[in-house]
Amino acid sequence: MEAAAFFKIGYGLYVVTTRDGEKDNGMICNTIVQVTNTPARLAVTINKQNFTHDTIKKTGLLNINVLDESASFAVFQRFGFKSGRDSDKFEGFEFTRGENNLAVLSSCVNAVFELRESSYIDLGTHGMFICDVTAAKVVSDKPTMTYAYYQANVKPNPLAGLQKAAGEKKKWVCKICGYVYDPEENDGVTFEDLPSDWVCPWCKHPKSDFEPIG
Repeated sequence: MEAAAFFKIGYGLYVVTTRDGEKDNGMICNTIVQVTNTPARLAVTINKQNFTHDTIKKTGLLNINVLDESASFAVFQRFGFKSGRDSDKFEGFEFTRGENNLAVLSSCVNAVFELRESSYIDLGTHGMFICDVTAAKVVSDKPTMTYAYYQANVKPNPLAGLQKAAGEKKKWVCKICGYVYDPEENDGVTFEDLPSDWVCPWCKHPKSDFEPIG
């Protein structure tokens, strides 16, 4: 099976926002699709390892912020490269609130959906939330940020300046999000020695989506 074939499927990029008590959270997601028109419903698929998955299971509420092409790499770093379990992703970030009291990004979005979970499908590593749309608003007419646009125009080149030095243990880079696995930062454990079920700590993609540097 050629994993690169999956990269040809078109995706939008979104920030899913949730709230657990007094804690706001957000995560980058590309697995959102409309499933019915009447009633208006969206399917949102989230990795079970993500804090967002647990929060939706607990509260049943979430917002979808549709990113536009003005979203900078800093937005993806903030909402995609760390966990909301041990960080405040909205610290110093401007946002408002929707009718459901969940966070709504104040910039770089062209539409916002407020959702309530209707049903849940267990997909093993992921959970799919079938959600009723309780509110929807167009914010701007800027083009939606697609995965292809992000790869071509937003994500920095992770290979720039990272050539392997003589005697240095090989580094590996995630082709999806740009995370670099450096053995020197992981107690000398080489990438090849990682277990087969190891996943990228940023985007949760498998080892097969990594390539060597240098």
